[in-house]
Amino acid sequence: MYKTRTLPPELQPVREAARRALGAVLPARPITGAEENFLFDAKRSEAGRALPPYYLVYFLLVELLGFRNLGKFEKVSWSIPIDFHGRAYLIEHRKFGVGVFVHDPETEEMPARQIVLNIKKAVKVVRPFFDWLAERAVEASAVNVINNGDSLFARFNYFLDAYTKKAQEARDRKNEKVVTKGTTEGGGTWTSTSYPAISFRKEARWLALAAIEAFFSWTEHVFIHIAILSGNLKDAKEVACLAEADWSAKFKRALDISDPATKDFLTGWWKFEEKSAISLRTVHSAKRGKLSSFIPVLEPCPVLLPHRRGNRKFMIGGGLTFDDDSALKVIEGFIQHLWAGPRAPAKVYIQQNQLPIILPPATDHSTDGF
Repeated sequence: MYKTRTLPPELQPVREAARRALGAVLPARPITGAEENFLFDAKRSEAGRALPPYYLVYFLLVELLGFRNLGKFEKVSWSIPIDFHGRAYLIEHRKFGVGVFVHDPETEEMPARQIVLNIKKAVKVVRPFFDWLAERAVEASAVNVINNGDSLFARFNYFLDAYTKKAQEARDRKNEKVVTKGTTEGGGTWTSTSYPAISFRKEARWLALAAIEAFFSWTEHVFIHIAILSGNLKDAKEVACLAEADWSAKFKRALDISDPATKDFLTGWWKFEEKSAISLRTVHSAKRGKLSSFIPVLEPCPVLLPHRRGNRKFMIGGGLTFDDDSALKVIEGFIQHLWAGPRAPAKVYIQQNQLPIILPPATDHSTDGF
């Protein structure tokens, strides 16, 4: 056994439970049977493809139970020799993922499968240990913030492009009508008239809402990265808290609302048509939902679930109405503003190069953010 992590007393039973769950999966010993050059000739088993994620396997075997890690080799991140019923096997993280490596895949597939099953059982019982590791990493800010900005923005552009095409199709066919005639079983006739543009406008509306939702998903993610790079988040705990906050809180942490142009995008209004106005806040309220209706003296009245509206749980009001084109123009204008001026370097880092944020150096406040 090699050195293991020092655990708080309440986690000691977890270590013992992990050993029991692993069963015959033990650290390799001098007496463990292995062919000559096994370390270099071991072959990947099919069963090993079902192992849990590589980091869970590593934390379980090395960090918690003290299995030996042989270190890095060419195309190998780590290598853990094990003993299973006196026979040597390897648990390795290689170029194509973690796996169980054996002498002969044709005869050792069944033992490899049992090794995988035992490791899976152990991973389940040591979940408190993994949670403890995560908490310690967050406390030390020893984490990276993964950047999914490119894929989230691609989703927004996909729906925006689909909306644009569908809305144009609705405009092109606004005067089209389809008349269908037929006869009934009794010998009578019937006529049906439909207007394709109605369906196209409805589908365009769905796509516009999907684009709006995609925009807010993207910005909620990107705002956290901008806030870190600009020095407005100091550690991993603050990052975690902001991740749970609403969109406007992320906006204010990432952007300087003392700038009038920036503040306008949060609270202001833009008029694109004489009778059509929309703000980002109004667009965001597209995410609220209709709950039900109640019947007052005269007519049914809708009850809505407001989105992020202080202490109000319910509100009376009609359905949300806004012009799709205007809303999406606001969004496109905001995207241009977001990456303008001092935030241009952030676009290169976050959006163009898709780099993760390594939190410790990113939160080194010896230098000013942009």
